[in-house]
Amino acid sequence: MRRWLFPLAALAGLIALSLSLGAASFGEDAGWLLMVSRLPRTAAALLAGAGLALAGVVVQQVVQNRLVEPSLTGAPEAAMLGLLAVTLLAPGLAVAGKMLIAAGCALAGMAGYLALAARLPREDPMLLPIVGMVYGGILGAIGVWAAWSADLMQYLGAWRLGEFSGVMQGRYEWLWAIAALAGLLYVIADRITILGLGEAQARSLGLDYAQTRALGLVVVSVITALVLVTVGAFPFVGLVAPNLVARWRGDNLRANLPLIALGGGALLLAADVIGRLIRYPFEIPAATVIAVFGAGVFLWLLHAAPGRRHG
Repeated sequence: MRRWLFPLAALAGLIALSLSLGAASFGEDAGWLLMVSRLPRTAAALLAGAGLALAGVVVQQVVQNRLVEPSLTGAPEAAMLGLLAVTLLAPGLAVAGKMLIAAGCALAGMAGYLALAARLPREDPMLLPIVGMVYGGILGAIGVWAAWSADLMQYLGAWRLGEFSGVMQGRYEWLWAIAALAGLLYVIADRITILGLGEAQARSLGLDYAQTRALGLVVVSVITALVLVTVGAFPFVGLVAPNLVARWRGDNLRANLPLIALGGGALLLAADVIGRLIRYPFEIPAATVIAVFGAGVFLWLLHAAPGRRHG
């Protein structure tokens, strides 16, 4: 229990800081301000961060590489292409419909990445993230061309640069679906762990490899779409949180999942708080802050010694 005290205390401090920060000060309408703006913003950052961290650990198990996460598989860029198509062809579609289409496109984008990854040699762990960056860059370039041609660059910019300044009551509640998906992942955590052993070993242990992998990727796609449509894209959260937890606690996925979700939520909330403090009362998008921090951690992971392997 002691090992949980410091993370929980740090999270409580971040939540208190997030609730107290803002251009508007508390007065007679403190309760209204808290319920309509501050609490939704804090909850959105926690849920989005937790979801992206869990999605990251699933992708890493599927491709058996700790240096990969959803933003390095082309999933967000593919989801943006789907959203652009919806904006052009059916702008009045309900939010649920947009999310379903974005999730389907994210799934198709990851399928394309996995097809590329299957043809790569596995000796060099850097090949998978590099190919993911190139693949995502190509999809992103297609999205920029399509958005520029249709005069939708403003929409694309909002999806690509994740931030929480527009989160209000009534505009973030879809993110609570991430809590249900986290529960599903916890139920199938052992299957996801076996998935990480590779197809041959997973089948020899009696796992339905194709079905489990498909289920995991569907969960990742839905989380990516939920976060993208609601608050935009955030890089590196799915890379940083699972790796830091694995280096601290080892590789017991079932035991680590709650801490990975907690770490992802705290990471994104901290990025949002830092972005609000640097140029107060103006704001720097949380995606910019987490990109700088995540890139540093990514470089450290490339050169750091391997972590613990028990669990």
